[in-house]
Amino acid sequence: MNEYIKELILKNLGELKNYFLLNYQVIIEFIIKMFILYFGIFSFAALLTILERKISALIQDRVGPEKANIWKFRLWGLFHPIADGIKIIMKEDFIPKNANKFMFSLAPIITVFSSLIVFAFIPFGNYIQILDHKIKLILIETDIAIFLIIALSSLAIYGVFMGGVFSANSWGILGSMRAIAQLISYEVITLISLLPIILIYTPSTLHDLVEKQSDMFFGIIPNWGIILQPFAFIFFFTAALCENKRIPFDVVEGESEIIGYFTEYSSMRFGAFMFAEYIEIIFFSMLITIFFLGGWNVPFLKDYGFKIFNFVLEIDSKIVYLLELISFIIKVFLVSFIIIFTRWTLPRFRFDQILRLSWEYILPLSIANIIFTAILIRII
Repeated sequence: MNEYIKELILKNLGELKNYFLLNYQVIIEFIIKMFILYFGIFSFAALLTILERKISALIQDRVGPEKANIWKFRLWGLFHPIADGIKIIMKEDFIPKNANKFMFSLAPIITVFSSLIVFAFIPFGNYIQILDHKIKLILIETDIAIFLIIALSSLAIYGVFMGGVFSANSWGILGSMRAIAQLISYEVITLISLLPIILIYTPSTLHDLVEKQSDMFFGIIPNWGIILQPFAFIFFFTAALCENKRIPFDVVEGESEIIGYFTEYSSMRFGAFMFAEYIEIIFFSMLITIFFLGGWNVPFLKDYGFKIFNFVLEIDSKIVYLLELISFIIKVFLVSFIIIFTRWTLPRFRFDQILRLSWEYILPLSIANIIFTAILIRII
């Protein structure tokens, strides 16, 4: 029996070695893309904390993040994320006496994991060219990417549930129930509001969806989703704000006056919940960019350069790919800016208003939009 197991292990190791030798370029390419993607996400999420402070200070007419400094060198407030990280790490890691310690610790891990895994299916650019090798900027490309993205992102609900229920705090349990009711109410809308875009462009993948938005109406109007489906954009943006648990939908975690599901969390466990919120901002910003803002497309930019009517300006393909990557980053940044700006400009809704807005208004209108789009496509 032992010899059989040993032979089986050696056989599997040999097959794994052969697979790596045959596909080492693919594996190395995957590792490089994964490093670029997640390093960019973590860095951008840290910068969003600075952006939020600066926007709130500007709107409230007060001093922004300029106190953290090293030898009076402030670096535009960039030391604040470092100060935040040190502060969170140094705080006491408290676990309630009657809490289920394993499930209590697992809740923030599930929340962060569900926020990060979805990026594997989202293209974060067109191509980059290294020497003569073109690398498509997506980790895992599949024709069911959007459904996997919605399904995996919904796992965050379990983190919210576990964080409240297994903390052995009655107020935390009530907070988690309130959070789940809100998140489930808008989870359906995030998918339904994207279906009209899928009906119009009929993409095979998300990369193909962006490519189909590269055309121009009458040679001057971008063929972007926000042009063809402005109502779907409004519905999805509203649902994204609610799923992100931000004002005006922050009754889930309005910690200053409402007891939420993470009331018993401290130190890095609390930091995980907070950091996941900024990661979700990037996630929804990327989805909005891909479905409604043409992804990495730049108006009048083709594979060979700029084309405006009959005028053609040829550009090297490497520069074209660089411009497309910069375009995608700028669009994601602008959407993130709008999401943060919205938080500091609108008042908080009551919980009953939030649920009524979903079930009585946005959901029926989203379904009506799908029906109208399907009929219009059929007629045309």
